Amino acid sequence: MRFQVDFVEGSRIALRSLRAHRLRTVLTTLGVGIGVSTLLAILGITQGLDTSFANQLASIGSSSLYVTKMPWVQLGNWWQFRNRKDLDLSHMEAIRAQSTYAVAVCPMIDRAENVSFLGSELQRVQVVGTTPEYLAVSGFEVAQGRFLTEADDGALRNVAVLGMDIVDTLFPHSNPIGVTVRLGNRPFNVIGTLSRKGKILDQSQDLLVVIPFRSAAAQFGRRRGIAIGVAVESPLMMDPAEDQLVGVLRRARGTPPEKPDDFAINRPEQLASTYEQLTGALFGVAVGIGFITLLVGGIGIMNIMLVSVRERTREIGLRRALGARKRTIVVQFVLEAVVVSAVGGLLGTVVGLGGAKLISEITPLAATVRPLTVLFGVSFAAAVGLLFGIWPAARAANLDPVEALRYE
Repeated sequence: MRFQVDFVEGSRIALRSLRAHRLRTVLTTLGVGIGVSTLLAILGITQGLDTSFANQLASIGSSSLYVTKMPWVQLGNWWQFRNRKDLDLSHMEAIRAQSTYAVAVCPMIDRAENVSFLGSELQRVQVVGTTPEYLAVSGFEVAQGRFLTEADDGALRNVAVLGMDIVDTLFPHSNPIGVTVRLGNRPFNVIGTLSRKGKILDQSQDLLVVIPFRSAAAQFGRRRGIAIGVAVESPLMMDPAEDQLVGVLRRARGTPPEKPDDFAINRPEQLASTYEQLTGALFGVAVGIGFITLLVGGIGIMNIMLVSVRERTREIGLRRALGARKRTIVVQFVLEAVVVSAVGGLLGTVVGLGGAKLISEITPLAATVRPLTVLFGVSFAAAVGLLFGIWPAARAANLDPVEALRYE
């Protein structure tokens, strides 16, 4: 009960003191607000990028493995992989025959080609030669028309399925189904379009043309190595499926027991790891800047509170002489610091998350505003005020009443 009285009375005196020194209060609030807005703008953008990247990874195929000659991520060690022998159809057939986890297996060869239609042209488009199982492996869906069939592949038909970026550019106001486009110098009849998947690591997945595997081999060269896509029943089966693939491929490629794997099995999580490495250091530096700014705001609170203690020394002495407890004085000054800091935190949260949202609207960077982030901003700012207000409050409470009354 006594603490409640101290709290209510301390709040009243603290608010009255803050109103009496409006300019000082505004400047102190501004210091904390800048720190909080900087920190939360960084958090908002980072959370948005993480969510966006997670969605992009899911679009690759969360239950798919990709066997290649070289790993997706090479970090300067490409010379260790260039002399490996290529993967071929016999390796794919070995996986199809021996893997008990694979629900779909497809070969893939790709090449950058120019795609044109009636004078309009897109340069360096990814053209993938594959089989009907590609849909199950890649996670694409057919938006219009149909996908490739075994008959298309067996007859080496020049048919193509277009990604949405191709459709938007070459056929903005018309239906591409049944139209003939040119891939390089060869005509291909459009039989379908793929649903949109968006970008990953700023690379569009929709700037894509899919054609039958044998047609691609005939056009690109039959001696080209392939990649092998393997769809697994569920993400929970990814680890045992990968272990099994290692054994199947080592036997199929005749890799001696003492030699390391001469192939790579790639998973979307590897891109996530690379993303974390690329952004982790930058995020740490940015958050460090935000914390330093907030620390400066906290030091500003402490400085202002110490000045306030000095200015109100006689008042403190009078209150102590009339029977005010030390706890009452501490509560009053701590509440002043917390209120100033919390108001700064609230304003900083609004500015920081608003700034993050604005950046996401005018730049490719994504931002996410989460309710817990708002709560964190205000609470953290109040905690800064509490931390940096304790010493001035304790100093005020420990003043000698007699000396305080004599203070000029």
